[in-house]
Amino acid sequence: MTIRSLSYAEAIREAHAQLLATDPRVFLMGQGVWSPWYAGTTLQDLEKEFGRHRVIDSPVSENATTGAAIGAAIAGMRPIVFHPRMDFMLLAVDPIVNQAANWSYMFAGRVGVPIVVRSVINRGGEQGAQHSQSLQAFFMHVPGLKVVMPSTPYDAKGLLIAAVNDGNPVMYIDDRWLYAETAEVPEEMYSVPIGQGIVRREGRDVTIVATSYMMKQASKAAEALAERGVDSEVIDLRSIKPWDQDLVFASVRKTGRLVVADGAWRTCGMAAEVAATVAGGAFRYLKAPIARVTLPDAPAPSSRMLEQVYYPDAQAIIAAVEKLLVG
Repeated sequence: MTIRSLSYAEAIREAHAQLLATDPRVFLMGQGVWSPWYAGTTLQDLEKEFGRHRVIDSPVSENATTGAAIGAAIAGMRPIVFHPRMDFMLLAVDPIVNQAANWSYMFAGRVGVPIVVRSVINRGGEQGAQHSQSLQAFFMHVPGLKVVMPSTPYDAKGLLIAAVNDGNPVMYIDDRWLYAETAEVPEEMYSVPIGQGIVRREGRDVTIVATSYMMKQASKAAEALAERGVDSEVIDLRSIKPWDQDLVFASVRKTGRLVVADGAWRTCGMAAEVAATVAGGAFRYLKAPIARVTLPDAPAPSSRMLEQVYYPDAQAIIAAVEKLLVG
């Protein structure tokens, strides 16, 4: 096996290229798939390598593009639909929720919808409320959809390959704040199991569960807490629908304390779901209330100074852990 160091964005690009090269059913469609302004380096030059009949730059119609891809999936293709901003993917909620998520159920499993809907979170940079939203909880709520959120280059590649090969509609959510992160990634094709979390750091005092960009903040927080004598166990969910309840329960039984960090709104979010599930299934092991580190229930600001307060970071996780330990 050949291992190299790749960025998160490069790992996504390599997964696309290998899928297109090995499976003629795979094609890519979406806004700006030929443009680095839209996709960064995650799709760079794929249209030159595989042709514009397989890497299709679509009109600015999220609903029509996604609906066409769902139809292709029902007909036997393996489309990847690219939405460069998650905010505007809301225009495609109808075909995703009413069609893709329900089709297999309505036809007793005889017809699947093997589509990957790739949406990008573009927060920060003074972009304001309509360009900075993390909407993963919307789709986590829907039966029939799977939702993955890789936090490392290794998982960015492996989860995309797993999503395309899954045979069900999968929401693949990546975060531009992670694009420059580098790590070792195998050159060969591989899959990361959907629904399987991973312990990034073992500990005994507190469990920190995180996703996507907040995983990076959780790791920073755990390192800082270790210098203060606090031993944190850090879990990267990787998938939020389904999510690895057994892994989280096992950790909470060991530590007795739980902090859930998610870069989205607090009310009815991923962090709320994890907290409620743990409270219902592992309550007797808890030594302190469950803490959530999330965005406030407010639209994203357009001011850089306000953004520094709005977006949670490692220090917010540290404060939550220390509060649990003191309490």
